[in-house]
Amino acid sequence: MSARRRSPSKHRRKAAPRRKVYNQARISVGKRDKLAGEWFAKLVALQARLRASNGCPWDREQTHESLRKFLIEESYEVLDAMDSGDARKFASELGDLLLQVVFHGILAEEAGSFTISDVIESVHSKMVRRHPHVFGDVTARTSAAVLKKWEQIKAEERAAEHTATDSSAGSILAGVPRSLPAVLEAYQLTRRASHVGFDWENLSGILDKLEEEKREIQSLLPPVAEAGAKPGAANAELTRHLEEEIGDLFFVCVNIARFLGVDPEIALKKSNAKFKKRFQWMESAAAREGRRFADLPRERMEELWNQAKAGD
Repeated sequence: MSARRRSPSKHRRKAAPRRKVYNQARISVGKRDKLAGEWFAKLVALQARLRASNGCPWDREQTHESLRKFLIEESYEVLDAMDSGDARKFASELGDLLLQVVFHGILAEEAGSFTISDVIESVHSKMVRRHPHVFGDVTARTSAAVLKKWEQIKAEERAAEHTATDSSAGSILAGVPRSLPAVLEAYQLTRRASHVGFDWENLSGILDKLEEEKREIQSLLPPVAEAGAKPGAANAELTRHLEEEIGDLFFVCVNIARFLGVDPEIALKKSNAKFKKRFQWMESAAAREGRRFADLPRERMEELWNQAKAGD
């Protein structure tokens, strides 16, 4: 790295209030951990070398902002590799994602903001602090009790990091980023609320809510829409109401997925892939008949769709 880099210690943010120190005696570092540490150190040194003045021109051009898209892409590639069942591919994609963390750490160190060691120490301390039932004197005998305590600790942390005038600082929902895709944001909001007991008692209650939201949408639609035509886009008031009610419908669907232990984003991704596979099969089937899919009558499209489903 460049010798002109400023010392990170001179540009640290104001230290957060001291928190309770828990007993870490039950954390032991073994041979596996030491080997992982050696390889991590090599990766950090490698990325620093690529950023050096005589390193890689592309790496030297990157910024936190330019790397954002890669961080997102690598995350989704990890999920794809996980679904593939290929252990080597899964490990490789996790490595690519780890490289993004290291890259951002190196950039921050060059700017004097923080170091990769700060990143690791931060999450290590956080994990110890948020497991008082392991490293402290708190008792938690079930996963539900663990999650409830987890959210309480996170809320206390957020409150300590904000000013007293910020009324939302202590909220368990305060840490859910608005920048998340809507489905993920809804999932995180309802998941956090459920951890402190604000949840449906059973699935039937959520399904009843789903039917209620469907009826509210139907009540807004003019007769022409019920007959098969789409409502006119010129009616701005109707569009606003439909947008609100459809949003509520999506929100309930996310709640159903979460209640059943399903990640809605992953579930929707799989449905997207399934639709794409079936649709492309139909296009190929039409081509084998010497026709364009778009030129087929609706009845033939439905026949091909049923055949594509049967072939899954």
